[in-house]
Amino acid sequence: MILAPSTLDLFAFGEDRLLELTEQHPTAFFAYDLDAARRRFRRLRALLPGRVRLAYAVKSNPGLPLLETFAAEGAWFDCASAGEVSAVLAAGGTGSGMVVAGPAKSERDLQAALFAGARIQVDGIEDVERLHTLHSGAQPLRVSVRVNPASGITETATIIGGGGPSAFGVDEEELDAFLAEAARYDRVRVTGLQVFAASNELDAGRLLDNHRTALRIGRHLHEAHGIDLDLIDVGGGLGVRYAAAQPNLDLRALGAGLERVLAENPWFGGELLLEPGRWLSAPTGVYCARVVRTKVSRGERFVMLEGGINHLLRPLMTGQSFPTLAVRPGVGVIGGRSASGQGGELVPTTLAGPLCTSLDRVGNGDLPEDLRPGDVVVFGQAGAYASTQAMTHFLSHRPPEQVWVQDRAVVSVAPVVSA
Repeated sequence: MILAPSTLDLFAFGEDRLLELTEQHPTAFFAYDLDAARRRFRRLRALLPGRVRLAYAVKSNPGLPLLETFAAEGAWFDCASAGEVSAVLAAGGTGSGMVVAGPAKSERDLQAALFAGARIQVDGIEDVERLHTLHSGAQPLRVSVRVNPASGITETATIIGGGGPSAFGVDEEELDAFLAEAARYDRVRVTGLQVFAASNELDAGRLLDNHRTALRIGRHLHEAHGIDLDLIDVGGGLGVRYAAAQPNLDLRALGAGLERVLAENPWFGGELLLEPGRWLSAPTGVYCARVVRTKVSRGERFVMLEGGINHLLRPLMTGQSFPTLAVRPGVGVIGGRSASGQGGELVPTTLAGPLCTSLDRVGNGDLPEDLRPGDVVVFGQAGAYASTQAMTHFLSHRPPEQVWVQDRAVVSVAPVVSA
């Protein structure tokens, strides 16, 4: 291994395979390793208590081969639209292993969830009212309520919003009034809770503090309202590194901590639900885009790529760059400590796309000083919040391909399409 292992860990494929992929497929494209996805699911499952269910957050990457892989492993699924519900059913998932969330669920979303038999997470009394009308079963429809905690929430990067104002859920201080009003609708019954308060968190202790907050709220529902909760959904937030210097999330500490959280709450006899999306899918994918030209403008070095925010929007939205390296077709990884010895020193670079807007920036990275047209920039951790989060139709450029790999063989190639 020529590249430092801590650096190469940020990419789904080794140096040789990256070279093969960039030579065999025209850029721009995403490539995903389904075997890596399967290994990650099994590893996480093995480290968690038996009462903890894993629901893959489809929003992170709804690719059908990936959904099929997780369905075959017995995963649950966290869906946020009728389109995601349909995708999970097409992949072999079932409604009994599905939760449906969202702050502004349409009637179509609710009907899709009801048709599938999924657990619906209500964000307000409006959801309860509509479900009371739509549900026609003989027994009351069991739902979960999403709660926006008033305190006890920590988040390293403020993406979800911590305990502040939120478009999601019922504010904790309004929860008693909500439950009193919801009790008027006899065809709907609150038997579950969701508290989701972090995103890409690398500190297991912070996650566990948030989970204790969810159990605290659940205990109030149990003691003050007599609700025997069958499901407490503590959301996702399991983080991945975007830089070699960052630590890995300590999964053993998370698993052991969840055991303690459950032991601390003997009143709760139901199941706990985790919704990892990014942790399961991000490290399985890379995005590859060919260099079109380079320039220096007033002291800042730019590299223009075939793809921009029409393929990879998240760096612009969050200010967080994906890790990068460069591949030269016919040579291999270049720059720094690469095996080829080509590419020169790594220098700070602004990565821009082909779109006619100054907003088209896909991050910053240290790339070889002699990077040239035809070289390929590879973005790591691109299996989540990448292809389907982008502005694919903006300026009508060709959409990137998605290349799915299993046992080192390409099993599927398809363009990115919107739901």
